Amino acid sequence: MGRKVRCPHSKRNGTPMIFKETNLQGAFIIEPEMLSDERGAFARIFCQKEFEKHGLNPNISQCSISLNTKKFTLRGMHFQKSPHEEAKLVRCSQGLIYDVIVDLRPNSPTYMRWTSVEMSADNKKMVYIPEGFAHGFQTLEDNTEVIYQMSQFYFPGHSGGFRWNDPSFNIEWPSDPEVISPKDQIFPDFTS
Repeated sequence: MGRKVRCPHSKRNGTPMIFKETNLQGAFIIEPEMLSDERGAFARIFCQKEFEKHGLNPNISQCSISLNTKKFTLRGMHFQKSPHEEAKLVRCSQGLIYDVIVDLRPNSPTYMRWTSVEMSADNKKMVYIPEGFAHGFQTLEDNTEVIYQMSQFYFPGHSGGFRWNDPSFNIEWPSDPEVISPKDQIFPDFTS
């Protein structure tokens, strides 16, 4: 993992967030710090100023939710093509996922590399995915829910993807998928 930075803006407001850069340039794991008292707990999960301070796209154009009823459901690998690339903030609000991102930016020093993170309702981790990345995940529990915030509107004509087991990347998944859409199953291999 890369650098770990606690944001000073949120510290002043009593709701710190921790930004950890992954081994992929510009991609971050974000962890809220829960503040607890007799009522329960509270944490900030988004702040425009904090995202801007870390050089992350703070724009939110759409939010989506994905409910996955079966363990080992796989969704991915998806991306938006130019000029409609999107940054995403993804979190697991119920259950457990193995989340994978791949850097598809040809001029990036981490081009064609991937990383993964396990996210759950319990660990409250989020992943910030920059523009020009592919994204997918596999559920590790039944009835898993995933929330996405996207910086760009969805443009079906600019939607792309590659197969979850594309040999160009050799992504190490926890299991072969037990549930996968026909579209995701027949994506072609990636071509740059």
